[in-house]
Amino acid sequence: MEYRRITSLQDPLFAQLHRLLQEVFPPEEVLAYDLWKEPLEDPGIHVYVAVHNGEVVGATEYRYYPDLKVAMTDFTVIGKPSMGIGRFLLCRRESDLRRLAEQSGTTSIGMFAEVYDPYQFHYEFGGLTPMNPYVRREVLSHIGYKKLQIPYVHPSWDHEGSAVTGLDLCFLPADDELDSLPASLIVNFLERYYSALPNKPEEWYKMIEDLRKQDKIELLPL
Repeated sequence: MEYRRITSLQDPLFAQLHRLLQEVFPPEEVLAYDLWKEPLEDPGIHVYVAVHNGEVVGATEYRYYPDLKVAMTDFTVIGKPSMGIGRFLLCRRESDLRRLAEQSGTTSIGMFAEVYDPYQFHYEFGGLTPMNPYVRREVLSHIGYKKLQIPYVHPSWDHEGSAVTGLDLCFLPADDELDSLPASLIVNFLERYYSALPNKPEEWYKMIEDLRKQDKIELLPL
């Protein structure tokens, strides 16, 4: 299996990746094909695919913010079961994130991720067993992710400005004993991460304002 970075819309693997994203995620969570041009060309956004016999069978996107000392996993897609794709992507991503932290002269304190709450949100995710939200949630829990104790909402990636709910904002601490995060760090991260979406719902702004009024946010078992 190959770990290949995509940096252009012209890469023939990108069409396969985008089709896979459309098959797996709800429409409001998938950026339109042409709007991927800038993210792919952004050196700070890392889009990788797992390629087996010329076919994209998995993918992950992530980024590292040296000034905040945190990473973000935008998505992980396992397109086929029983191929070890999840482990493959995890190991390659972790290795690359260590490299990015070392290059910046910083030490990461952890990584954010959004995870669907199957008790709030029902979706088939392309009928792929590895993408089942119950399975994904348990896998992230085993890895060490914890959920932030906030009512979470994010802007839709279709640029319509709708509020997307049914997810938890989670964090994988480098120190497993860490039980909270500064609210200011969460605000700085979310404002940076969603700066790419100019249309944001009122629910998102309210969440940010509520976070500004707090000191720390507790990390709970996922």
